[in-house]
Amino acid sequence: MKPISVGIIGSQFQADCHAASIAMVRSEMQVVAVASPTGNHAASFAHRHRIPEYHMDYRDLLADAAIEAVTITAPNSLHCEMTLAAAAAGKHVICEKPLCVTLNEADTMIDACKRHGVLLMYAEELLFTPKYLKAKQMADSGAFGKVHLIKQSEKHFGPHSEWFWDVDRSGGGALLDLGCHGIAFAHWFLNKPKLRSVVSHLGTYVHGSKTQADDEAVTVLEFDGGCFALIENSWARRGGMDDRVEIYGEGGLTIANLLMGNALTTYSEYGVGYAVEKAPTTTGWTYPVFEEAWNYGFPQEMQHFARCIRGLEVCQTTGEDGRLVLEAVYAAYASAGMGRRVQFPFTPTQPLPIAEWLSRREA
Repeated sequence: MKPISVGIIGSQFQADCHAASIAMVRSEMQVVAVASPTGNHAASFAHRHRIPEYHMDYRDLLADAAIEAVTITAPNSLHCEMTLAAAAAGKHVICEKPLCVTLNEADTMIDACKRHGVLLMYAEELLFTPKYLKAKQMADSGAFGKVHLIKQSEKHFGPHSEWFWDVDRSGGGALLDLGCHGIAFAHWFLNKPKLRSVVSHLGTYVHGSKTQADDEAVTVLEFDGGCFALIENSWARRGGMDDRVEIYGEGGLTIANLLMGNALTTYSEYGVGYAVEKAPTTTGWTYPVFEEAWNYGFPQEMQHFARCIRGLEVCQTTGEDGRLVLEAVYAAYASAGMGRRVQFPFTPTQPLPIAEWLSRREA
């Protein structure tokens, strides 16, 4: 079968991840166009990744009959409108996390893709991260006995693009931006049991001068079956990205540090160029990574989505999964605002996830 022809909507950090990762699985998927309204970003992005076409308006990209699918890497507040437009144009949709910013939007996106007969695929790369996938394979084989605790943390000093700091465009802070990874991971790792409750503590400790968003978050999720997950997220950790999981069962445990096990312990007076995502400097002691995209799981994720479009695999991470993650994020923000545990299912009372916290904090 010929490779899936893909258009990328967006031209910032995550779009780079998608383009580079798709290039690693070009026998199954290829990028044929990019769309970005930001200055000359579309042209420079296309040149950098050797993409034949670029557009300033994503609607022009959707009008191209040769494009079978799109990846959406635009700001969170635009995910819904872009998905609806893509579905109406008959394009399969790969949507970056979070799926969108409201549960009503999530329902609308899921319904539109079903009505138009296209797939809505939720881009959660932790399900394809080789280390984390190995941990799940060991757990599923019985290596740890009954698993009762999952810990997942993702921390750095803040996002790449300015729009993340604007809660009206992002919908939330570190909890929404990074916690969605941990929530999706824990749910998948346990074979998707029902969520029972959530309790969360949030704060804006470092970046209060430029955002209302939380820059530190600790969240505890309880699942059916007697297991819970501890999710730690930060936009206030200096020194670059930190991403790790710990799995505990009555018969064993495993600990996986995503980056340090794939890094070179390095010292340089002059700098080494790029070391790792969000590292602010490469002088002195640093830990440069290699094959970063593959270790994260991005190419494997895109390969899976291509095979889903061709009907060769069943999608592991769907719009419904993205909706569940968003519901958990909403409930976690409400928990932090109320200072108590919140039960599932959760019905939002505010227009954005972070407003569940801010409205109660300000009161």
